[in-house]
Amino acid sequence: MKRKGVFLFIGLTFFLSWLLAGIAYLMGVRYNTPQATAVTTGYMFLPMIVAILLQKVRDKQPLVGPLGISFRLNRWWLLAWLLPPAVSLTTIGVSLLFPGVRYSPGMAGMIERFSSIVPPEQIEAIELQIGEARIHPVFLGLLQGLAAGPTINAVAGFGEELGWRGYLQKELRHLGFYRSSLLIGLAWGFWHAPIILQGHNYPEHPVIGIFMMVVWCMLLAPIFSFVRDSARSSIAAAVIHGSLNATVGLAIMVVEGGNDLIVGVTGLSGFIVLAAVNLLLFLYIKTRPAGWNPAT
Repeated sequence: MKRKGVFLFIGLTFFLSWLLAGIAYLMGVRYNTPQATAVTTGYMFLPMIVAILLQKVRDKQPLVGPLGISFRLNRWWLLAWLLPPAVSLTTIGVSLLFPGVRYSPGMAGMIERFSSIVPPEQIEAIELQIGEARIHPVFLGLLQGLAAGPTINAVAGFGEELGWRGYLQKELRHLGFYRSSLLIGLAWGFWHAPIILQGHNYPEHPVIGIFMMVVWCMLLAPIFSFVRDSARSSIAAAVIHGSLNATVGLAIMVVEGGNDLIVGVTGLSGFIVLAAVNLLLFLYIKTRPAGWNPAT
């Protein structure tokens, strides 16, 4: 029964999501347009829709308990909120260790990346705002990210998390923490393929970017799964997802050089930081009593 539920969830989620992306592409929707943003937002809610359908129609079970829909706060919600900006800021330092990557307080690197997709007049306006700002945009971005992460961004994140960390994690729990997390990360990463091909996250390397995204999601999956289980809430998983999406841009704001495979949280620099977080997570779990499970 559980295996069937896993295959149904992954099959339906991939089919509906890739169908949406394909229709949008045939209709002329392209990367970094308002229409693309709307499609991407809808894309994020499809795992939630599939999870609800399977939970209510196939399994005939309630949503709140089994899928972890809980607003009961605990210390793990704080980790969900603050870990992503810490990862993004640490990634800046790791990026600077790579050859050809330089510190750029004037944000020349980010402006250069945007110049290929943003009209020149908007680039000039951005440069003017940076020059006139009393507070560096990194600090403004951090404050905005801390506000948006657990609120509006978490709403969008919940669309994914009720599926991946709510339904699928429930169905794979019998495999153990790490095996289930890595399988979820593998599926979650490949699920992003159509929007990665459109230029999301890896506009310079969209094809290689698919495999980079898979690795990234497999590094994120144990962290997200741990938060979901420790907080006993898929909404807490949505908070860490939303906080990550809200602060991920901080990692590329003051670096210049490199490319989208190297710098940023979704690049090799971010992989190194996330691998270190996973190592700390592993050591923490290893110190727990025999048979310990964050979900119990």
